[in-house]
Amino acid sequence: MDQTPVPVPADEDGALTKLHPNYSHALRVRATLTAIPFLVGALVLEGAFRGEGLFPSGVIAGPVLLIALALIIRIPQTRYNARGYQMGADRLRVVRGLLFRSDTVVPFGRVQHIDVHQGPLDRFFGIATLTLHTAGNHNASVALPGLGEELARAMREDIRAHIRRETQ
Repeated sequence: MDQTPVPVPADEDGALTKLHPNYSHALRVRATLTAIPFLVGALVLEGAFRGEGLFPSGVIAGPVLLIALALIIRIPQTRYNARGYQMGADRLRVVRGLLFRSDTVVPFGRVQHIDVHQGPLDRFFGIATLTLHTAGNHNASVALPGLGEELARAMREDIRAHIRRETQ
């Protein structure tokens, strides 16, 4: 199969659609859940050293807590702002990334199947991830997290309808 890049058609404004606002809340909860083991580890380490009288209280756990709070408050919002998408008549464009930007265009004609996925946290916040699986080996799956659940299902049905029209 031909693996040549597909040119992105020029849009009238090129504006990206933002993801569902609950996505930033879900990212914040995930960051909090990731930080908890580090905080517990810092407290255990501090307790071990406190018994020996080597360090005053808070020397280890304090900085870990400050770093965790900074990451929980700042990183999720930055990640949320760095993502967006554009749904065209015959393609989906997904833009993501903070340090390494990725701008992926998926022509609907290459889509083999489509998934809408929700984990427990996604269900709680009413969001879902739309994943397009395409032919090929490089970027064969393109995921678009942070869509409202109804929107993700509607986008899946729109893409399926386009694929049906194209194959008839």
